[in-house]
Amino acid sequence: METNAVIETLLSHRSIRKFKNKALTEDQVRLLVKSAQAASTSSFTQSYSIIGIDDPGIKKQLRKIAYDSDYVEHNGYFFVFLADQYRNKVIGERYKKDTSVLDTAQRLIVAFGDASFAAQNLAVAAESMGLGICYIGSIQNDINKTAEILQLPQDVYPIFGLAVGYPDQDPEQKPRLPLDVIFHRNHYNAKPSADSLKTYDQKIAHYYQTRSGGTREETWTGQIAGGLELPYRKALKPFLEKQQLGLR
Repeated sequence: METNAVIETLLSHRSIRKFKNKALTEDQVRLLVKSAQAASTSSFTQSYSIIGIDDPGIKKQLRKIAYDSDYVEHNGYFFVFLADQYRNKVIGERYKKDTSVLDTAQRLIVAFGDASFAAQNLAVAAESMGLGICYIGSIQNDINKTAEILQLPQDVYPIFGLAVGYPDQDPEQKPRLPLDVIFHRNHYNAKPSADSLKTYDQKIAHYYQTRSGGTREETWTGQIAGGLELPYRKALKPFLEKQQLGLR
């Protein structure tokens, strides 16, 4: 099947966790943010914000929260994407409107969607420019500290960071699930192919063995099962309540 440059960029994605010591220019940052803003937004509410971080001290603080990941501190630029109801609440109050709808679960989901669409636009734009990216969900490990560092007001939630920069590695692409497991036609198939998952487990096991030099032996289904035993971030729900987000 014939592809194009956009599809080739999408299909060649891999997460980059080592960047060259080269900062993005202000023009690059602005172009990436404009690309993010071009994403779809539910009812044109634009219920998200982006914090651009080039302060080494702030990067270092976020690194400590995010499993001490070196690439959170050392990259070309670091973005944080926020579900943001604060701005629209201020507008509503200016117009003397009841803003309580912004505290509902429905509006929170909208804000998460808007921020995610924008982030993926920025990620694809960055990769089309020859840059590498890595999503950083672990800024939520200590969400209250992250909010403090970023000086977030009420009605704002930090969803994830996005490290962007010039790649200093060329990792092997991680295989994705088979099409017949991830893609359902007309209705949900509650019985995924056992053979497909078995074959996929073999691919992932080979990937991890190759990448780790034979020290990591793990299948995808084993990884998913093991992840169910990991501690979850108990502070997230209280933080949502404190921020007045998704309460109704």
